[in-house]
Amino acid sequence: MSPTQRALAECRKRGWTAQVVEKWVAPARRRIDLFGVIDLIVLDGQGGGPLGVQITSGQHHGERITKALEEPRLKLWMQSPARFEVWSFAKRSIKLGGPRKVWKLRRSAANPEAPHWGVEEINVRDLVPPT
Repeated sequence: MSPTQRALAECRKRGWTAQVVEKWVAPARRRIDLFGVIDLIVLDGQGGGPLGVQITSGQHHGERITKALEEPRLKLWMQSPARFEVWSFAKRSIKLGGPRKVWKLRRSAANPEAPHWGVEEINVRDLVPPT
């Protein structure tokens, strides 16, 4: 399962509406993100407008934050009533050094007022759909 598929599954679990907005350009043999950094648009009902998400694997989380900070179109996105996060998925041990691993979602939210990113790590297996 790809990180994008995991992100879509996560959104469905939470009852959110999501749409993939990156596109495949066959002649160039590469994917193009919306505004250079957004793979997924999420309508989560949290207020503050739509959520633009850059999705990656766990080992590339920091690189995607750097990429986002360097993209001038992201600044315009953040000036509108919209939000942006980087999501990554990685298998992590439940206990430090333990043999059992589960998929974890790491979310870093952009703060438009400062060059600060809030980070939340969620055990994907333990998520319960909203009632």
